Amino acid sequence: METMAINYWAVLVATLLNLVVGGLWYSPMLFAKVWQRSAGISDEKLKNFNAAKVFGITLVVSWIICLNLAFFLAAPGTDWQWGMTAGFLAGFGWASMIFIVISLFEQRSLAYMLVHGGYITVYFTLAGLILGAWQ
Repeated sequence: METMAINYWAVLVATLLNLVVGGLWYSPMLFAKVWQRSAGISDEKLKNFNAAKVFGITLVVSWIICLNLAFFLAAPGTDWQWGMTAGFLAGFGWASMIFIVISLFEQRSLAYMLVHGGYITVYFTLAGLILGAWQ
């Protein structure tokens, strides 16, 4: 049986990238207002959330996502190009598509689906790039 080599430093960096990409994506510079409006979240409600809980769970879930993607990319010969492609395919083709299905049943707006689906796709693509490049 072949042993898979996982670079846990790359997994950690890709995990932390979720907070960076999310912080930028959902900031006023990009999609904060569209997201808040489409999700029905007021500025007041946004100020009153448990940051330790949200960021803590986000880091754990992001670590699981990146570790899972790292196992898919652990094959010899994986490079940044295949990592980025695989990340895009997983983010757009799997994660964003199932998110859209769920959103359709929740009767969410197209803006809601596009903001979140775009974030998912960008994050998975960048995580795949890091994991593929840093074998």
